[in-house]
Amino acid sequence: MRVLKWFAVCIGALIALPFVAFAVLYVTDPTFYGRIATIFTIDPVKDVAWYEPLERVPGVEGPPLPRASENSRTVSEDAWLQARAYAEETGSVALLVWHRGVLQYEHYGDGFDRTSRTDPASMHKSVMALLIGAAIADGTLPSVDEPASTYLTEWAGDDRAKVTIKHLLQMTSGMYRDPFSPSPFGTTMKLNLGAEITDLTLSQPARRPPGEEFDYNNFNPQALSILLERATGQRYAKILSEKLWSRLGTGDAYVWLDHEGGLPRTYCCLHATAEDWLRVGLLHLNRGIVDGEQVIPESWMQQIVTGSDVGQNYGYQTWLGTPYQAQRDYGPYVDAYVRHDEPYVADDVIYFDGAGGQRVYVIPSYDMVIVRTGTGGIDFAAGSFLWEDSRLPNILMRGVSQ
Repeated sequence: MRVLKWFAVCIGALIALPFVAFAVLYVTDPTFYGRIATIFTIDPVKDVAWYEPLERVPGVEGPPLPRASENSRTVSEDAWLQARAYAEETGSVALLVWHRGVLQYEHYGDGFDRTSRTDPASMHKSVMALLIGAAIADGTLPSVDEPASTYLTEWAGDDRAKVTIKHLLQMTSGMYRDPFSPSPFGTTMKLNLGAEITDLTLSQPARRPPGEEFDYNNFNPQALSILLERATGQRYAKILSEKLWSRLGTGDAYVWLDHEGGLPRTYCCLHATAEDWLRVGLLHLNRGIVDGEQVIPESWMQQIVTGSDVGQNYGYQTWLGTPYQAQRDYGPYVDAYVRHDEPYVADDVIYFDGAGGQRVYVIPSYDMVIVRTGTGGIDFAAGSFLWEDSRLPNILMRGVSQ
């Protein structure tokens, strides 16, 4: 009987040990471990109420976007029905199609409409590229060739002193980051969920000399946010509102802070509506012009969509559809890839890429912008994301009436 009691006590202790360990860790950093405890219970795209704290990015809503009447559409209904079917099949929250100056079609998932904000994941990166251009245009930053260490002085005394703003924009900084892991002790989870990401970002060492390798690394846009705040002496949300967001006709957006009054995550987490993202896409389509005003210099809009020698499919925080890659990768340190089952119909497709197949496709030669937001997943057996990148834009381009 004593043996059985002893055995029961041991089993109970083993069962309780993980909970005790988590409780001890929770006390050391309640924000971080509180987020870890709940992140897997939500849909990170749809459940924006989970993200706390948030900081408002004031917008100035413009007039409603023009919408095509049923008998004036320039994209065929058959193409739309195919596109919508793929959107519904892949768990989309919103699908918008703009062509020849009007919104041709729009579709929203159950419980969502044109006022719904969602989390766009990495599509925020492409907004960062626009802000850097605005800062160079107004003289806040001298050029993309300025060493980042001018502002990130923590980098001035080592190999990172050679990293320029351009390297950060092109994901060629050579900065180290841990491989993705759900471990709470790695930098990936600390960047994603931690309550102090400024020091974390600035403490990442160099892996390779800058300019040698394309590596899709979330610490690059995060470093740019710190750089912008230091160069301007203003909070990121204020910079974003004044230099861009309030000039596009968008409504208010929100950025997710690491802690109250802290740093926003700028590799992700700009909560906005699908129509807001459409307006950002239209800025690209119209080469930086909104209602006749040059909001971002045309020359900068061209630089954004110019690839580097080591990353031909990536410009400044923005993806390029050519040259064709059947398996588009994110660099040598990310295992997953995105399928492109065929080349794009047009050779000038550019897009914002957010996890789960969240996209803003801009196709200037077709006068087209496509926005898709929603959830998605990974085919672990194949190592690819479930979203297939060429399907939606090619269906819609092939559906354009001549």
